[in-house]
Amino acid sequence: MHTPLSIAAAIALSALIATPAAAVSLNPRGLGQALVYPYYTVNKSQDTLISLVNSSDRGKLVTVRFLEGYNGQSVLEFGVFLSAHDVWTAAVSQTDDAGAAALHTGDGSCTYPTIPLAGQPFSTGLFNDGGSQDVTRTREGSFEVIAMGDIVRGSPTDTRITRQASQPGAGLPNDCPATAEAYLATLADLVVPTSGLFGSGSIVNVGEGTFFAYTADALTGFTDIAFSSPTTGFEGVSLTAANSSESAQVARAHVFAHLAPGQEDIPLAIDFANGIDAVSAVFMSDKLYNDYLVAAGLGANTDWIVTFPTKHFYVDRTANPSGSLLPFAEPFVAPGKSNVAFGANLYDQEEAFTSIGAPCGLCPPPLPIPALPYQVNAISFLAQPDAPLVSGVLGSRLTTNLVPNGAAGFVEFDLASLADGVFGHALSGATVDGAIGSHTLYGLPATGFMVYNIVNANAQAGRLANYGGLFRHARSSSYNSDTFSR
Repeated sequence: MHTPLSIAAAIALSALIATPAAAVSLNPRGLGQALVYPYYTVNKSQDTLISLVNSSDRGKLVTVRFLEGYNGQSVLEFGVFLSAHDVWTAAVSQTDDAGAAALHTGDGSCTYPTIPLAGQPFSTGLFNDGGSQDVTRTREGSFEVIAMGDIVRGSPTDTRITRQASQPGAGLPNDCPATAEAYLATLADLVVPTSGLFGSGSIVNVGEGTFFAYTADALTGFTDIAFSSPTTGFEGVSLTAANSSESAQVARAHVFAHLAPGQEDIPLAIDFANGIDAVSAVFMSDKLYNDYLVAAGLGANTDWIVTFPTKHFYVDRTANPSGSLLPFAEPFVAPGKSNVAFGANLYDQEEAFTSIGAPCGLCPPPLPIPALPYQVNAISFLAQPDAPLVSGVLGSRLTTNLVPNGAAGFVEFDLASLADGVFGHALSGATVDGAIGSHTLYGLPATGFMVYNIVNANAQAGRLANYGGLFRHARSSSYNSDTFSR
C-alpha cells in the first residue's frame, strides 16, 4: 500500500501555528507551497537554468529534489534556506558528453548539504527499481520543490540566513553548515509554511542560440503542518506528504472537471486516503491540447514534453509494493519502462486529421497504438516517418515518435480512453461538502509543454538563425459520480 506521511507523526515532529483549513490545488496565478518543474536536460550540449523565488516576507526552508526521467528515481536531494524575498538560482549542466548531469550554483543562499563550488554531480546511488544504473540516466528528468516550513521571524535561523543582517554589505549569509546544524539541533524555528514560492526553468543551448523557458506548476494548500525531523534532515518530504485539515481522510484536492464533453467544468472537492492521490487529482487530464510545426521549408521540429509527476509512486513496486497501480496500468520493470497507452487526433491547418489509437470512420486508417513508457516523455513530431533515437528539438532519449498529416496543426491527446473508447485510466476518491459517494476522475496526472525550433539558413548571407517557442499544454479533466446529497 502507499505509505503517506502520517499526520499524527508529522504533527508530533512539527511546530504548528493556527492556519485556515486548506486543500491542495493548482494555482493558476503561479504561487504555492510546492512547485513542480516538468523538465530538465543536459542533452544536446544544453544547460537548464533554474530560478526559485520566495516572494513572501518570511524566510522558508524548502526541499529540492531532482528526479531522473525514466522512473522518477531521486538523483539529488538537499535543502535551501530562503530568506524573505530571496531568489535562489542554479544550473544543471553536463559533466561530459556521456557523463552524469551536475548541479552548479554560485548563489549565496544556504544549501544543506552544501553544493560545492565545483558542482554536485547527480548520483545513481538511490536507484532501487531494478532499472539501469548508468549515469546517463541522470541527464534528463524533472524536479520539485516543497516548502518544509516558514522560519520564525527573529529566530536564530532567521538571523543567520538574512544576509544583510548577518553580514551587512557582504551579500552572503553566515557559515551555511553551521546554520543548518544549528537548526537541526533544535527544530524550533519552523512553523507551517505559507504560500509565496514561484519559479522557472530555462533550457539553453549557447552554441545554437536557443532559449526555451517555462514557469513551474504551483501547488497551493499542499500542507497544514510544518515538516521537520532530525532523522530525515532535509530529505524524506515528497509529494506523498500532501495533507489537509479540511479532509475527513488524509488530503483533499480541489479540481475542476466536467461530466460530459462540451459541458462547463465545475469545482469539486475530493478527499483521498493518500496524499499522493490528492496531488495526482489536481494534475488529472483526460485530454492534452497543443500545436505542432514540422514544415521542412522552415527547418522546423516540434517536441512535446509530457510528464507524469506522480507516476513513480504508483508503478515502482519498491516504493509501492502492493498498492494500486491506478490511475496507471503497468508496473515499472527492467530495463526501464511502464507503458501508458494513449490515443490522439492530429489535425492539420485544413482540418484533415489522423487518428491514433481508436477506430475512425472519417479519417485515415488508425496507426498502431504507441505508448508513453516513462515518467518524463518527449513526443517528437516528425516530417518524415523515420525513427531517430533522439527528439528533434531537445535531444531527448525518452522519445516517442509521431508523424502528423501536415506541416502544422494541433493535437488532441487522449489519456483517458483505450482503443474501444472505454475509459482506461481513472482515479477515485470520496466526495465531501454535504454529499456521500465517490467521484472518479478520468485520465492521468500530467503536465508539460510544447517546444518548437526553426532553423533559418537564409536569414543573412553567412549567418544561421534559430527561432523557437515554448507553450504549456492546454488540458481538460472529466469525471463520473455516484454521489447523492445527505
